[in-house]
Amino acid sequence: MSSLVRHVTIDCADAYALATFWAQALDAKVSDEDEPGDDEALVESPGANLLFIQVPEAKAVKNRVHLDLQPQDRTRDEEVERLLGLGATLLDDRRNPDGTGWATLADPEGNEFCVERSAGERRATS
Repeated sequence: MSSLVRHVTIDCADAYALATFWAQALDAKVSDEDEPGDDEALVESPGANLLFIQVPEAKAVKNRVHLDLQPQDRTRDEEVERLLGLGATLLDDRRNPDGTGWATLADPEGNEFCVERSAGERRATS
């Protein structure tokens, strides 16, 4: 049998705070076993579990790996606005007038991620 990805691990300064942001972003939950001040916090999400681990060094360069989010019950633009309201920052707007493209955002600790078009938006422009 081959290996499976158990979760995606993200280094951070405050594991619980960043897990809380991502739990809200993904409409998921932080594990009942985790609490503020813990060195690790797990976000249990149907798409992929995210494990946040507190490390002493600050983020210094662009991520080598990032998450691409696809909204399920709203448009890409609605999702970008919602995430900005949760504390994300818009880094690069690659949205095009014809509805194609994506937006690159950063979470509260500066980790980059992208928001793509929903499945419905993709069907409408294909």
